[in-house]
Amino acid sequence: AMACAAAAVWLLLASIRSAVGPVPEEDRRHQDDPPTWWRLCWPLVRVLERWPGALLAQPGRKQLADRLWRAGLGQALNPEQFQAGRVVAALAALSLLGAVLVPAGVVSPAWLLLSAAVGYALPATWLRDRVESKSRRVLRDLPFYLDVLTLSLESGLNLTGAMRQAVDKGPSGPLKVEFVRVMRDLRAGRSRAEALRAMADRVGMPQVGSLVSALLTAERQGASLGTVLRSQAEQRRHERFVRAEKLAMEAPVKMLLPLVLFIFPCTFLMLFFPVLSRILQEGWIK
Repeated sequence: AMACAAAAVWLLLASIRSAVGPVPEEDRRHQDDPPTWWRLCWPLVRVLERWPGALLAQPGRKQLADRLWRAGLGQALNPEQFQAGRVVAALAALSLLGAVLVPAGVVSPAWLLLSAAVGYALPATWLRDRVESKSRRVLRDLPFYLDVLTLSLESGLNLTGAMRQAVDKGPSGPLKVEFVRVMRDLRAGRSRAEALRAMADRVGMPQVGSLVSALLTAERQGASLGTVLRSQAEQRRHERFVRAEKLAMEAPVKMLLPLVLFIFPCTFLMLFFPVLSRILQEGWIK
């Protein structure tokens, strides 16, 4: 049964490939490597990327492209390739569950549809988690980079030299990657304002957008960049403390449900088991 299913899938993919025609070559010399799942199924993604991509409306495509940039995958995947990866994941989950249920003699369309829906939703969940993880790392590293930029500017360097020092001395992470891209854009001939605005658009966070706006305004008005960066660093650090206090106050509320469902029943069982055993031994309950 598994061999027949594999042969059917192969024939289906061969017919799809012949129907859509030859897949054009893609120049990826200046692009990043795709994530692991897309790299494993890349031939199928290249074949299927035309069909799911055609179903994307223009607002949905732009929103998905923004999320890919915020996740750091803007130079690795386009929206059509991401949607094709979701379709391949749905087919893989459907095939896996079918390979388990069919030999056992159990064929349930509801379970097959549920497995396909789960496989289709998993890449979107992974992308959302990646965006949130990147945002947390950017917020954690931003005050340090602002301090390095401030010290470099006050020591006599210009903004480009200060960013180079921040890239050399700063910790690894998505913010360092963004500054490296800014330096790359500057070497390619883009203006500093365009490179910084592009970084703010890629990150998509109000904190980075505020920093870029403050830097460009101060540079246009001739104000001191060091003073602007120092105030930005103090504000970001204060926001981090406020966010930590908020999470600390939310912790007891989040712990309430596990306490009620798991901890309290076990505690009551341990407390009342000796009492109940003694009552049964004394014969009070017949």
